[in-house]
Amino acid sequence: MIFTLKQKDKYSDARLGEIDLAHGKVQTPIFMPVGTQGTVKALQQKELDDIIQAEIILANTYHMYLRPGVEIINAAGGIHEFIAWDKPILTDSGGYQVYSLSGMRKINEEGVKFASHIDGSKHLFTPENVMDIQRNIGADIIMAFDECTPYPCEKNYAKNSMHMTHRWLDRCIERFKSTSTLYNYRQELVPIVQGSVYNDLRKQSAEYIASKETDINAIGGLSVGEPHDMMYGMTEEVCKILPQSSARYLMGVGLPENVLEAIGLGIDMFDCVLPTRNARHGLLYTMDGVLNLKNAKWKSCFDPIDTQSSSPLSQKHTKAYLHHLFRVKEYYGATIASLHNLCFYLDLVRLARTHIANGDFKEWKDKLIPSLRVRL
Repeated sequence: MIFTLKQKDKYSDARLGEIDLAHGKVQTPIFMPVGTQGTVKALQQKELDDIIQAEIILANTYHMYLRPGVEIINAAGGIHEFIAWDKPILTDSGGYQVYSLSGMRKINEEGVKFASHIDGSKHLFTPENVMDIQRNIGADIIMAFDECTPYPCEKNYAKNSMHMTHRWLDRCIERFKSTSTLYNYRQELVPIVQGSVYNDLRKQSAEYIASKETDINAIGGLSVGEPHDMMYGMTEEVCKILPQSSARYLMGVGLPENVLEAIGLGIDMFDCVLPTRNARHGLLYTMDGVLNLKNAKWKSCFDPIDTQSSSPLSQKHTKAYLHHLFRVKEYYGATIASLHNLCFYLDLVRLARTHIANGDFKEWKDKLIPSLRVRL
């Protein structure tokens, strides 16, 4: 087993664990910064390592397949060598990106035919070649190919899509088992629970995924526009079924309060583009609430951005300075804000781990969440 369950919270389903991967151990609960195209936007790998102290990052199969292409990554010796990152990496399957293309793709039993958003060229993703692509990219964790359904989604479509995702999973597993790693280290294949917002479908999918006895299981198809309470309900139902002995990954989530609530439901792994995307638009997360540094109210505020932040730039620079950088569209503003938000998210899950260990996670979470929602 690559996942070790170390401790459970007394008053919730939150838990401490450790995932032992080829490029290092990851402590859970964990938030994974998203490096879509082989880089976390506006940041250096050194900042990810030394300041944010990220334990694992993501790269995107769809984007890396299109540019620079798997041949380049393979020639470089795999993604770790290509981007100069020696800690664990996860690659998604490309299913979500294909879903987001909407009118530019066609889904059938074989796989997904799609047009590149770059030049309109035609491509085909199948469960088999997505495994081959991720073998060539060389991430520690690779995701099974699935269809991410939209919200709202008619139940019959969600049911048919779920069953097709299960059939695709079986093809992924067969291809994964019949091929070998290209870079002399192991890779872990992760299946994905689907079923939209229908309890019976989610239960059925979770049971099917649990039967595969993998060390990490993912929950997909949430955080696509459904109400938060509905997302929590689906997550709770699935976590009741997925085995305690495997890590649980809630894909694409989310806001700080979403992360904390989902930890309380038994989730171990998270990723989301919000910290860096919102940072580039001047939105910063703090323990006291959300700051919009583009707002004119900060023009003459010479207080540090956030004295509680583990980011040295947030302690060094003022709100007025960051407001100025956004107003004049200087790149350094995106760097300061992105570093701040990722430090915040990693600080948040580290604090969660501390409170789980101390046995007071639920009390801490319930007290903190109202503050996180405040607009400062």
